[in-house]
Amino acid sequence: MYQPTMITWVLITFGLLTCLPLLFAQFVMLKEPEGKLAKDLLVGKNKEWRDKTHFKSQYGLAFSDWFIFCPFFFIGITGMLLSSYWGYLLFAVSGAIQLYINVTLWFLEKEYVYPTRGALKYYTYYWGNFIYWGAASLIYGIYRLSEHVI
Repeated sequence: MYQPTMITWVLITFGLLTCLPLLFAQFVMLKEPEGKLAKDLLVGKNKEWRDKTHFKSQYGLAFSDWFIFCPFFFIGITGMLLSSYWGYLLFAVSGAIQLYINVTLWFLEKEYVYPTRGALKYYTYYWGNFIYWGAASLIYGIYRLSEHVI
């Protein structure tokens, strides 16, 4: 059995605290892409999108997160709580998704986000926590699955 451990609960909690605000902001964007609230949440202080490419990438990432990341994340959590191997597998996949996209964004957005937010916010909430959680979830999921394979 793949009983949840304290680490499981920590990663679930950290993942929810990290991902739910972003998923909310992305839902707002999907609902009203050019709305004031979407700009406040995703660009900041009702500033305009830098250009159409920036807007399109954020819009595309919102769709991707809602249709790819969310199912893996929430079904993975459910599976882990049910002590199923597939829960840890899906949770690891959701971690890999976050790790991949946020390492990319860490470099792409630094020029714009870092100067306006500062080092602490940039390396924690704006991309850091997604990277830290993604790496930890991927490693933990693989570790838990390997316990019973080897």
